[in-house]
Amino acid sequence: MTTTSLDSIPDGSSAHSSPSPKSVLLLKPRGFCAGVVRAIDIVRIALETFGAPIYVRREIVHNRYVVNELAEKGAIFVHEIEEVPDGQRVIYSAHGVSPAVREMSKSRHLKVIDATCPLVTKVHIEAVKFAKQGYSLVLIGHRDHDEIEGTLGEAPEVTQVVSNVAEVEALQIPDPDHVAYLTQTTLSLDEARDIIHALKVKFPKIVGPHSQDICYATENRQVAVRNVAYKADLVLVVGSTNSSNSNRLVEVSRNLGTIGYLIDNSQAIDPAWLQGVTHVAVTAGASAPEVLVEGVVNYLKLNGFDRVEEVEVMPENVRFGLPPEIVQAIGSVGDSAPVPVR
Repeated sequence: MTTTSLDSIPDGSSAHSSPSPKSVLLLKPRGFCAGVVRAIDIVRIALETFGAPIYVRREIVHNRYVVNELAEKGAIFVHEIEEVPDGQRVIYSAHGVSPAVREMSKSRHLKVIDATCPLVTKVHIEAVKFAKQGYSLVLIGHRDHDEIEGTLGEAPEVTQVVSNVAEVEALQIPDPDHVAYLTQTTLSLDEARDIIHALKVKFPKIVGPHSQDICYATENRQVAVRNVAYKADLVLVVGSTNSSNSNRLVEVSRNLGTIGYLIDNSQAIDPAWLQGVTHVAVTAGASAPEVLVEGVVNYLKLNGFDRVEEVEVMPENVRFGLPPEIVQAIGSVGDSAPVPVR
């Protein structure tokens, strides 16, 4: 773990004759993951290549700032496929969709661009594989989350969703010796561990994926909070309220005994939170843009937190390629095609 002072972050405060003891611990990695970058790029490139309107089913990623920014460029966000006019172009969000949604798109002759995160697609493939092998499936996650809705749709007849250990105890499986589990990609590591342990106790022969379904970005951001929370009096997580992985970061901090709050931006900070606080750790969920983090840091500087240290817990250099629909579209318009915007 390395710590470096960030002199490059704009300082909105006046010069001080002596350094302030108050500090900001800016966690790294934070913010956009590879799947989010890919999804946002897909919408931007589609708008630049095909022109508005481009329809997007659900929020492309769970962040209001990002959604509003793309809407201003011409993206039209809808809740269900039925809201998209026949024959129009639609983008699936990073959280994935069920086969039923794909069939509806086909019947409406929609031009589909799939922005599903490859790590979510991995879980879908596992669900199909286990179902074909005759397993009953236990899907660990939050029932109202878009990702769970999509994964559940792959094998709804054999899949049950559990959100906590108590629900594991209530499970009824036709063949307890032939059951498998999968998880939502944005769960708390601790929460998932406890539920998986309960499943293994109840179903000793249960099987799971070859590698964990919780994505690298969710894990890395939680590990970063876990490594720094003990140094902080307060943890601020930048992210929207419907962002699962952002909420999990707040939970990690609170479970370690450090006060944590989820905030959309600097305007959501209650000045009372800073009373008696010396060290504030700042991070961001995987769908929160860096511009919002910079706003929070500048707000803290204006409130006496003059020293900013970036604390890198581990490097993160994952990138995902664009889907074939976008690659082909770029190729069809030649060298004038836009490049992905970061």
